[in-house]
Formats: sequence, C-alpha cells, structure tokens
Amino acid sequence: MKFAEMSGLSEIVDSLESKLDMLARRLDHVKQANKELEGEVSRSGALIRRQNEEIVALKQQNESLKMANSLLGSDDNKRETKLKINSLIREIDYCIAQLSD
Repeated sequence: MKFAEMSGLSEIVDSLESKLDMLARRLDHVKQANKELEGEVSRSGALIRRQNEEIVALKQQNESLKMANSLLGSDDNKRETKLKINSLIREIDYCIAQLSD
C-alpha cells in the first residue's frame, strides 16, 4: 500500500512541477507582452505630445494668417479689421497719455 501511495504522490508532484513550469513560461510571455505594450504606450505618448505641439503651432499660424488677412482688408474680415484697428488706436492713445503725464 505504501508503494501505491508513494507512486500517487510522485504523480501529483510531477503534475505540479509540469504545471509550475507551464505557469513560469506563461509568466515570461506575459512579462514580454507587458514590456512591448509599455514601449507602445511610451511611443504613443510621444506622438501625442508632438501632435499637440503641432496643433498649438498651427493654431498660432492660423491666428497670424487671420490677422494678416484682416489687415489686408479682406471683405470677409472687414469687421474684425475695424475692431483690431480701433483696439490698436486705443492702445496708442493710452501710451501717448502715459507719456504725456
């Protein structure tokens, strides 16, 4: 009876070792996949930062182009042009008043 019990324990130990080995391999695969995903997240973050910087630059360029267009007297921007000119005149008047004091 003891031999049969030892044989059964041996099979259980062998089965556990096999399962542990399989789990260790799966863990290695998961770690590798995790490392690859972290790299992808890092690259995606860098891409998003570059795109955000580009968006800011394009918005600034768009505003500059709108200003230039309005200063050139485009029919579409006459109201904006008048408002900007009035704003500039008020700023100049304020500066002159400050210098006069």
